[in-house]
Amino acid sequence: MKPLDPRLLRLSRTARGFIVAASGTGVLRTLATIAIAWGIAAAVTLGVDAVGDGRVPAAFGQALALLGGAFVLRAVAAWATDDLAARAAVKVKSEMRTTVLARAAERGPSWLAGRSSAGFATTLGPGLDALDAYFGRYLPQLALTAIATPVLLVAIGLADLTSGLVILFALPVIPVFMILIGLATQSLQRKQSDALAKLGGAFTEAVEGLATLKVFGRARRQVGRIGTVTDEYRRGTIGVLRLSFVSGFALELAASLSVALVAVSIGIRLVDGSLGLGAAMFVLVLAPEAFAPIRQVGADFHAAQDGVEASAAVLDVLSDDETASASATGRSGRTTHSRTGTGPAAPATALDVRGVTIRRPDVVIGPFDLHAEPGTVVVLAGPSGSGKSSIIAALRGVLPHFGVVTVPGPAGASVAERTTWADQRPRLVRGTIAENVALSATPDEADVRTALGDAGLGLDPGLPVGAGGSGLSGGQAQRVAVARALYRARRAATPLVLLDEPTSALDAEAEARVIAAARGLAADGAVVVVASHRPAVVAAADVRVDVRAGGSVTVRREVRA
Repeated sequence: MKPLDPRLLRLSRTARGFIVAASGTGVLRTLATIAIAWGIAAAVTLGVDAVGDGRVPAAFGQALALLGGAFVLRAVAAWATDDLAARAAVKVKSEMRTTVLARAAERGPSWLAGRSSAGFATTLGPGLDALDAYFGRYLPQLALTAIATPVLLVAIGLADLTSGLVILFALPVIPVFMILIGLATQSLQRKQSDALAKLGGAFTEAVEGLATLKVFGRARRQVGRIGTVTDEYRRGTIGVLRLSFVSGFALELAASLSVALVAVSIGIRLVDGSLGLGAAMFVLVLAPEAFAPIRQVGADFHAAQDGVEASAAVLDVLSDDETASASATGRSGRTTHSRTGTGPAAPATALDVRGVTIRRPDVVIGPFDLHAEPGTVVVLAGPSGSGKSSIIAALRGVLPHFGVVTVPGPAGASVAERTTWADQRPRLVRGTIAENVALSATPDEADVRTALGDAGLGLDPGLPVGAGGSGLSGGQAQRVAVARALYRARRAATPLVLLDEPTSALDAEAEARVIAAARGLAADGAVVVVASHRPAVVAAADVRVDVRAGGSVTVRREVRA
């Protein structure tokens, strides 16, 4: 495991700035440490001389003043490091979360579908919170070690070459211990990170399926299941702490024995008179300080390993662009994403699909061509699981595919800006019905009521809705989602409207209203694409696209009376 992942520095300006700032405070702490050692040595030497002479020299007060100033400087530098570390940890976590969420939005649902949502949320949540120890303790100590150890070693060598050589040869013992302990803890820490993801997954699954579990009387069994997973995580945490304490003891023992060698050597030479008292005191004070940074960085590394694991997981996601790009490009070299204005300067007026093929693990959908002018209602008809939702995802530009999709709308605008989309699974949030329709804290009351009426929902727009649509039936939640699409399509005048199974949970009367609303959007100049297997919706099509279970696609224009 790398002590400092260079990808973190490349992706975070805050991290780079913090390393530079921590290095600066490390220089101050090192100089203050040397000044403290010199002040103690001078004060002791002058004090011994004062006892022999019977008077206190003026330099004694100067030595004490230097000693006090050095202690203050070291305390201020330590405080500045802690303050910078806390600020850097908050900013870096915010940067990484924002970047990962933005990257996930760019890659779309197909990329998220291949990952554990609970594990992803755990990494972005409590996982990245572990960066507090990483930035608060480990990185400052790493910067201090890189600066202080060679400087202190040179200072000791200038005062006493023999002690400097002893420390120089003893220092590598500690990194060797660190490497051995790191190899022993790496697999244990990885298991602990997996256990945290498993715990988060178990809890998320229980919460998501709580309603179903209560219906079948299985909710209480989840208490024991979560308790078992929690106990496993607790035992793993105790194991990591136990190993961390043992490793800390090993590092302390190695450093203590090394300092003892220096102390014995100094004592012998003080007795035979080959070393002065001032140099001996200076070296004795600095010897533990020479071992302290590298010893402490080893101990802090174990405390920050959760942050190291979490940052590595996030950085793997952020550095996955080449792989994602390669998987999204076909062997023919043709683009696999929707064109969003990067082609001709003139705005596109129609939905144009040319040679689109979608490869799924279970089936290959297409190839097929489709051309739909404004005012056209296109219905994707076929059995469930045949690939209708995959075609809609390809039209939205979130699913890799072969071929070219040209979305109507002004040149330079993104697919999201040109498109209104309603998923077959209503995604409602806590708030009022009006807020869910408008996705705004200040919805337009008249437009919301119009959209709800066209969706066949006569509920009060001010009615509160719980997270996930709790408080509404399945059909009501679906109508809110349809009303949301109608609201956006009219207010934003998007030239492409995509509706995925908008009437699957509606009765015939409500379905007729949704069909009329879709025809109304088409009459206003939009291209409306509806995925549905309902006969009434299929009958309303201007262009019918039959998607069969084997992946074959047939496009035919309907003749309307």
